[in-house]
Amino acid sequence: MKRFFLTLIAAAGLAGAAHAADPIEGVWQTEPDDGSFAYVTIAPCGGNYCGTISRTFNASGEYESPNKGKQIVRNMAAQGDGAYEGRVWRPSNDKVYLGKIQLNGNQMALRGCVAGGLFCARQNWVKVQ
Repeated sequence: MKRFFLTLIAAAGLAGAAHAADPIEGVWQTEPDDGSFAYVTIAPCGGNYCGTISRTFNASGEYESPNKGKQIVRNMAAQGDGAYEGRVWRPSNDKVYLGKIQLNGNQMALRGCVAGGLFCARQNWVKVQ
């Protein structure tokens, strides 16, 4: 009986570890871009990760942006050591770029690049949830 309970506890521990969220999952606050910033909710999509604009803010506070609900981080694949690669959409110019993310705790360095990654713009996001 004792062995049964120990096996059950060990199995429960392994099941919990298997369902642990990836560090990229959660709600992230963007840097201001053209005077506005957003909360982006990153979650699994297929075998990778995608981020959707869940709340938007400007100098007056929270507002209903037409970009709310749109996917800004697209198909980010984990590369190991907190690195991810995929695509990012910049709402202010409606362009999609090669995207690279590097996580460091509750900080995210996100880059949108052109020319195969030779020229990149960068934003630092902070995890809020």
